[in-house]
Amino acid sequence: MIRAEDLDQVDFTDPTTIRLISTAYIDEPAMAPLADDEDDLAILEEIEGLTSARRTVTLPVPGGLDPAELLTAAAGYGWTYINAAFCYTRATGNRFNGPERGAWYASYGEDAALTAQAEVSWHLTRELEATGVFENLTAYRELLAGFTTRLHDLAGREGEEILSSEPRIAYPIGQRLAQDVLGSGGNGLIYPSARRDGGRCLVAFRPHLVQNVRQGDTWTFTWRGEATPEITRT
Repeated sequence: MIRAEDLDQVDFTDPTTIRLISTAYIDEPAMAPLADDEDDLAILEEIEGLTSARRTVTLPVPGGLDPAELLTAAAGYGWTYINAAFCYTRATGNRFNGPERGAWYASYGEDAALTAQAEVSWHLTRELEATGVFENLTAYRELLAGFTTRLHDLAGREGEEILSSEPRIAYPIGQRLAQDVLGSGGNGLIYPSARRDGGRCLVAFRPHLVQNVRQGDTWTFTWRGEATPEITRT
């Protein structure tokens, strides 16, 4: 079993890491067509909020996350996306987080967009495979984010079980390592992508580490009866 103490810690700085999320979660505000500028939009949204249940809805905070860790509007654009990444979890968890606490995953480095696309298309293809129908169209938007922090490094461990492409092999090991890193005061991990040779990924374990979120390109993934999607910039 790999433990936090077995890994080097490195200073990590990158202003343009990439995370892809469905454009369904980045819709234009309903009041936007009525506003001439952002100040007008803020006023209209405040009026709307007086009778809107949206303002009273809170995220389902999982048991392993302290609500005090979540961000507020003071953090700037993207704070709701960051909180959602930590609050909405899968029953089986992901590579480096269990169901009790989410995390922020992103790609970085040269061709980071290609790595993000490979990661997303693998998971979506797996879901379509379960249905037996490879017909689907989904648009994703890049969320660019900056990091200046210290992370544990899994470089050079390609081929080991923790980086296996098979979730049933890799996820239990990765989740135990994540708990150890977090429990020892660590911030997250950088690691080779299991979905694209040469790709690099990171996972941040603490919401406040994700900085300067903004939108990037939009990509449409289209399956037309085959397991490999067509990916186009839209």
